[in-house]
Amino acid sequence: MILRMQSLDGQVAFVTGGARGIGFGIARVLAGEGAHVFIGDVDQKAAQAAAAQLGEDGLSAAATKMDVTDRDSVEAAVQRALERWKRVDILAANAGIYPHIPLAEISGPDWDRLMTINVRGALFAIQACLPPMIAQRYGRVVLTSSITGSVVGQPGYAHYGASKAAMLGLMRSSALEVAAHGVTINAVLPGNIRTPGFADLGREHERRMAAAIPMREFGDPEDVGWAVRFLASKEAKYITGQTLIIDGGQVLPESVLELAPEG
Repeated sequence: MILRMQSLDGQVAFVTGGARGIGFGIARVLAGEGAHVFIGDVDQKAAQAAAAQLGEDGLSAAATKMDVTDRDSVEAAVQRALERWKRVDILAANAGIYPHIPLAEISGPDWDRLMTINVRGALFAIQACLPPMIAQRYGRVVLTSSITGSVVGQPGYAHYGASKAAMLGLMRSSALEVAAHGVTINAVLPGNIRTPGFADLGREHERRMAAAIPMREFGDPEDVGWAVRFLASKEAKYITGQTLIIDGGQVLPESVLELAPEG
C-alpha cells in the first residue's frame, strides 16, 4: 500500500489574523489543500478582500470582522463558521502585533495591549474552537509563536518576545488537557518572513537581517503555511505540545562567525 498525505477536503479551518501577511499565507495553503477557510480579522475590509482573492482562485473561503481581545466577538465568529460549514477542524491562531519599543520605554498599557492581543487572543480562539472539536473528537490547533522570545531575543522586542514565549506555555498545558479528546495543539515559530511590513524597514536593515540567515533569504508567508498544514494534518495525530521552527537556519549558528560567506 502506498501511503500519501490526505487532502483537507471537507475540513473547516478557522484562521485568526488571516487577512494579510503570515495569516494570509496560512489561509492560502490550507484552502489550496482543500479546506474551507474562515478568516477572522479585526480589519473587516482586508479580511473580505482576502477571502475574495481566494475565491477568485477557485478556493473556498469566507471572512468576518473579529476582535481576538473580545471573547464574545471570537465566539460569534466561530459560530458563523459553524453555521456555514457545520464544523471546525483546524484552528490557526495567528493574530498578533509586534511593535518595536525599547525596553526602557515599554509602558504598562504597551505591555497589556500586546499580551492581550497575542496571548489572550490565542486563548479565546482556542476556547471558542474546542467545543466543536471535542464534540467530533477531532481537532488540530496551531499557534503562530516566533523564534523571538522562544529561542532568541531581539532588542526592542522584549514585550513581544515575552508574549510569544507565553504562548508556548499556554500551548503545552492546553495540549495536555485535550489530548484524550482527539485534539492536538502545536505551534510554529517563524523567523524573518517577508510580509508587507518589510517595506518599512529599509534596504540596509533588510541586508543586515538577511546576513544573519544561513540561507541568505527571507521566508515567504506560505512557508509558514506549509508547516501549519503539516501540523494540521490527520497524519500529525501523534504530535502535540510541540514546536516547529521555520527560519532558514537562523537559530543554528553559535555566533555570526559561524556563518559561511556568501557565494
